[in-house]
Amino acid sequence: MKYIETWDLEAIFPGGTKSPELQTKLHNIHAEVQEYQTLIHEWNMTEDKSVEPLKAILKKQEIIDKGIGQSGTFVQMWHDAFIDDEYANVVMGQVMDLSSEVENISTIFTKKLVAIHDEDWNILLQDSELVKVSFRLNEIRDQGKRLLSEAEEKIITDLNKDGLAGWSQLYDTAVSIMTIPFTDKEGKTTEYSVGQAMNRMYSDPDPEVRKQLFENWEEAWTKFAPIFADTLNHLDGYRITLQKAHKRENFLEEPLEYNRMSNETLDAMWTAVSHHKQAFIEFLKQKAKILGMEKLGWQDVDAPIALGDVEPRRFTYDEACDFVIENFATFGPNISAFAKHALENRWVEAEDRPKKRPGGYCEELPEFEESRIFMTFTGSSSDTSTLAHELGHAFHSFVMKDLPDLNRSYSMNVAETASTFAENIISNATVANAKTKEEKFTLLNAKMENTIAMFLNIHSRFLFEKAFYEERSKGIVSEQRINELMVQAQKEAYGDSLSSYHPHFWCSKLHFFIDDVPFYNFPYTFGFLFSLGIYAEYLKDSNGFEDKYIALLRDTGAMKVEELATKHLGVDLTKPAFWEAGIQLMEKDAEEFIRLSNEMMK
Repeated sequence: MKYIETWDLEAIFPGGTKSPELQTKLHNIHAEVQEYQTLIHEWNMTEDKSVEPLKAILKKQEIIDKGIGQSGTFVQMWHDAFIDDEYANVVMGQVMDLSSEVENISTIFTKKLVAIHDEDWNILLQDSELVKVSFRLNEIRDQGKRLLSEAEEKIITDLNKDGLAGWSQLYDTAVSIMTIPFTDKEGKTTEYSVGQAMNRMYSDPDPEVRKQLFENWEEAWTKFAPIFADTLNHLDGYRITLQKAHKRENFLEEPLEYNRMSNETLDAMWTAVSHHKQAFIEFLKQKAKILGMEKLGWQDVDAPIALGDVEPRRFTYDEACDFVIENFATFGPNISAFAKHALENRWVEAEDRPKKRPGGYCEELPEFEESRIFMTFTGSSSDTSTLAHELGHAFHSFVMKDLPDLNRSYSMNVAETASTFAENIISNATVANAKTKEEKFTLLNAKMENTIAMFLNIHSRFLFEKAFYEERSKGIVSEQRINELMVQAQKEAYGDSLSSYHPHFWCSKLHFFIDDVPFYNFPYTFGFLFSLGIYAEYLKDSNGFEDKYIALLRDTGAMKVEELATKHLGVDLTKPAFWEAGIQLMEKDAEEFIRLSNEMMK
């Protein structure tokens, strides 16, 4: 089947960022916000202890959240697909103003929740509707106890537009004007966007192409590094100040709370990863041997390789879509049918062209009860995995669409569980069905590349960010020192197994500059390992497992991750044993890769 590689943006708001319908939507949201404010100001539990005013506030809140989400997602989609549209920032400013206004009003609401006596609160939660969202309401109430006065919180929210959000937007703007030059063998120089350069740098089979692109890549980031060093210092310095004001004793407290997990769980996960790296370092050594190198350079870690008659598989976009749909079907009919619907209805922006931002993501259009996926598809196995990854996110949202709005607010680490589980479906099914050892070798290599990213690359990001926060807590950190922290983290995470490292990786990774989520990276490793645990349960008994999987996903917005794991898997996330069991599955893949490649190189 022929699939269209671009979004159908006209179906959302015709006319792009200058759409009259979009302006009408924003005007209507503003009116809803005024009604929301009135409802909150008139709510007085001392005079009226009935549950109806609270339910009316929550309903109005849902309408507003969906409207802002719909508008904000559209503007972000448009800007990412057409980064030269300067007006996108103007409209996004309008959306941010609305969000800021809602946040200020919601602070008043939260403080009123906190002020309710426990006895009255427990009576409210006995209502048949509110009991369904009691976990989230209790969470909001508990977190509200950290809030400062209404006036102080309003100042913070207003300043965030030009603070956290402003610094993050500056990063996006700077990256959008960057280009990376590449000169081919005929002497023709092409200016790649950051996204295009990154995709080719990591996936091109020619080591000289990868080397030239990496050198030009590092040079480009070095040129912009003073700007990004300022941005990172002020972004995280601002956040540290807010954390202290809200009586958080440690910079990890906020991201752990956001991900609904304990520090014991985080420590158990990284302890397991640190103690089980050797198999993955041996994989990197073997890959270097296959490529005729003493050690891999940073740009070679994801390089395509082939032995025997099998070339690294390339996909057209149509082939990748069909490949994902067919392999999803080996797990269950629901996820396969969902992927087919999403791809046929242009939920994905995948075209490889200039003037697109780099990276990939999945966002919701809450008023449509649909998702949209952004990526750049160049034909590699990695791009096909990215497509499956983002469709996993979209499926997670899809199976929750009939739940109360408050119960659909799941944390990032379990969001990454759904996406990486989708990748596992693809990679495990294809490896199991490989017809030759050459084909199996190629598939194992693709699978291991993702494993290396989750265990080594993301560990380096966590180590770097932790070290940076520790130093930033004491004062401004220089660009040179940030580079040093980055390389130290990479060497520790990779066991110093590479011949070269990427000092300015912190510049090039968008995740460090996202304003609303500190420590954006470790949830990926959590999701990867948690998904392996789920997949292990599937292998034990696949009969009807898709229904069990959907049940787990539907609970992700209504409990902490430790409780989720106990309820659906019967495991303790605070013990390394659970995490080690998942890592051991990947160790077997590394060992099989090495065994096959040695056999084929004889």
